[in-house]
Amino acid sequence: MLEGRSDANLSFADLCYVLQRAGFSRRQGRGSHVIYHMSGVEEIINVQPRGSKAKPYQVKQVRELILKCQLEID
Repeated sequence: MLEGRSDANLSFADLCYVLQRAGFSRRQGRGSHVIYHMSGVEEIINVQPRGSKAKPYQVKQVRELILKCQLEID
């Protein structure tokens, strides 16, 4: 995911897993929206699935935030 080669093929469950492994906390939003936040990170991540897949632009946003904040995925 961090290489940017699979943005359109990443499952929504895998994107959520990556966010949780990076240290984000999950909060259910309205409908299919899921919100992730993390202490010390100003940005809030709002994601929702397209079928069983993650939306490619949201995968890119998550990747850029992880790299910008130099977060590690355990």
